[in-house]
Amino acid sequence: MSFEWNRSEVLGLAKEACTQCQGYGLRRSRSGPAEPCQCVLRAVFRACFNKFRHCASLEKYVSRVRVEQVNGKDHKQIWGMKNEEFMVDFCRIAERSLDESEHRIFRFHYLLGADWKLCCRRLNMDRGNFFHMLYRIQQKLGRVFRELQPYALFPLDEYFGGAIHKPVQSNLLSMPSPARPNALKVPLRKVA
Repeated sequence: MSFEWNRSEVLGLAKEACTQCQGYGLRRSRSGPAEPCQCVLRAVFRACFNKFRHCASLEKYVSRVRVEQVNGKDHKQIWGMKNEEFMVDFCRIAERSLDESEHRIFRFHYLLGADWKLCCRRLNMDRGNFFHMLYRIQQKLGRVFRELQPYALFPLDEYFGGAIHKPVQSNLLSMPSPARPNALKVPLRKVA
């Protein structure tokens, strides 16, 4: 299943002075639909990373267990700790999406908080290559955070407050239940 970006969601994320998209957020693709600009992908990553840092900075006793309604046939309720789940999802998606050298830079710079000088010295890189690698990491993870199926990390309001839906199985059709012929009809007003 291909994910399509629309103009309304990328317009607010696009960098106004971007030379690639001129602030519109989408770039023409030679084959297929328009692609999001690199500035949009980096903005998605930064939004998720800032939320990750916020969740990590909270005290342990601040986290709450939330009960959420799962829509579907069973109408179940589940509980979860959204802040902790987001942090784990953020780290695990990065680990699965990045290759070994990219993940090492991601871990040192973003998770452990090392500045560029320490990272360059530790990883034997020059400054230019280090920052080019950071931009590639941000773009790669920004795309994955938004296009992840069935539940993306971005937009954050959908992750933290949106409704949780069970995936619908495509091979089953749900038919409406037939009306019962002997249903009791209650009058809405008093009949005189």
